[in-house]
Amino acid sequence: MTNQDIQTILEQRLGPHARQRLEIEKEAQVFGQGIRFFPIENLALSSVLIRAVLMATGLYWRGIRNAAKVAIRHNRIDSPHLPNAFDGFTIVQLSDLHVEMSEGAMERAIDLLGEARYDVCILTGDYRGGTCGPYDRTLAGMARVRDALKGPIYGVLGDHDTIGMVPGLEAMGIRVLLNESAVIERGDQRLYLGGINDARSYGVDNIEKAAAAIPHDEFSILISHTPEVYRQAAAAGFNVLLSGHTHGGQICLPGGIPITLNSVLPRSMGAGAWKYHDMIGYTSVGAGSSVVPVRFNCPPEITLHHFHLSS
Repeated sequence: MTNQDIQTILEQRLGPHARQRLEIEKEAQVFGQGIRFFPIENLALSSVLIRAVLMATGLYWRGIRNAAKVAIRHNRIDSPHLPNAFDGFTIVQLSDLHVEMSEGAMERAIDLLGEARYDVCILTGDYRGGTCGPYDRTLAGMARVRDALKGPIYGVLGDHDTIGMVPGLEAMGIRVLLNESAVIERGDQRLYLGGINDARSYGVDNIEKAAAAIPHDEFSILISHTPEVYRQAAAAGFNVLLSGHTHGGQICLPGGIPITLNSVLPRSMGAGAWKYHDMIGYTSVGAGSSVVPVRFNCPPEITLHHFHLSS
């Protein structure tokens, strides 16, 4: 598929927003915008320095092995607003796959997904390792992961992802929500799923647009690559926010204390379950690795969210 073919498909799908996003990407891939500026991932020297330090301390290969030890993590979400028909509903979340950087982790993830039981799959962005350049290897890696998935699959883009990947992802059967929403039905009851475009680097998120078709009194979940939109998500009336991006720090001190989360948010929201006002949140530490393919004191995860009606 040529670049012109991709642009034509995107313009048919999104209208003027497609061209706007592509133009923003050209600038943001170098300088960054949105919530952050000057992305560290674009500094090749940073990965070289981190790798050199780990090599010198004898920790590099241990970190490589750690990064491949993906595990299933279970998260229970109790809400009195959940429709009765969705009591026991399960969503599997995959985040921050960085497939071409994390081949060992992807092999392990594919094995685990074959055993997992769930109703719907969500992908919370960062499918590729880099932030610019070709993405053929990313789509090939995503195709392998997609083959292991069952049921409806919804995704959003992360700060590493180009909108040019959308036609390829959707051709696999992954519906990418770009400031849009979808309805999941069980009998005569519904659950709404909103998804926003990247807020982290490109600043093209629009929560209000994603929520526009969702009735105010219906149970709704927002999927976003970054949890940094938690205030806006709560203000828009979402019951749940599922996100990733932080990697839980990826390289952490003993006890899972992150050196940095590369995010503007309270540290309590950097990994796992949290709450903000009446909104329930969860930040996945991700299945893959970024910048350097290592992990310390922060095991990679596939998350199974189990929804239950509470009194």
